[in-house]
Amino acid sequence: MQICKTFLKEPNILLKIFNFTPFLCVRVEKFMDLIKKWSVFYTEAGCDEVGRGCLCGPVVAAAVILDDNFNQNLVNDSKKLTFKVRMDLDNYIKDNVKDYAIAELSPEFIDEHNILNASIHAMHQALDKLITRPELILVDGNKFHPYNFIPHECIIKGDSKVLSIAAASILAKNYRDRLMIELHDEHPEYGWNTNFGYATKKHQEALIKFGPTKYHRQSFRLKYD
Repeated sequence: MQICKTFLKEPNILLKIFNFTPFLCVRVEKFMDLIKKWSVFYTEAGCDEVGRGCLCGPVVAAAVILDDNFNQNLVNDSKKLTFKVRMDLDNYIKDNVKDYAIAELSPEFIDEHNILNASIHAMHQALDKLITRPELILVDGNKFHPYNFIPHECIIKGDSKVLSIAAASILAKNYRDRLMIELHDEHPEYGWNTNFGYATKKHQEALIKFGPTKYHRQSFRLKYD
């Protein structure tokens, strides 16, 4: 299996020079600062997760297969976007990509299997839900478990480099943020409508005063003095 990670504007040049077809040849096809197409020939699914560092709530993952005509220049790493911009992009992404899916795994699953395995399994579940079968999986980060004999590529900071991963990061974060806002109505003392489960000062103070809820991850640090 030949893998070429050279960025080529003309992938066929390899055929002229070496007289062979590479399995994967990464090329530059950028939209603004993000790479729209990582491979030359394959149907790609970008995957990302959100909520790994939170003290409570599920870990959520999304998978996105872009349409060839997708051209929204505001799409970027969800962490770089405001809440309003992310939410405004949500329907555009869903309406204009070829396929997408979202999956979540509970705090109980996280406690039983650890957050890394839960994050990867959530991505697998999102891939399971896709109607279109990808031929290449692009993953944000440096860890992934093989999925259904489909090749994958782990990309450090992929959500700020690859458009499909960035779109997946937005869908996953929007889904999780909405969920945590709903849970905030049940437990307003923890401030989940603004911290979304992360270990902010208000969240830590609420844990000291009220203790953990059923939504907290028992395998995480929940005691603060």
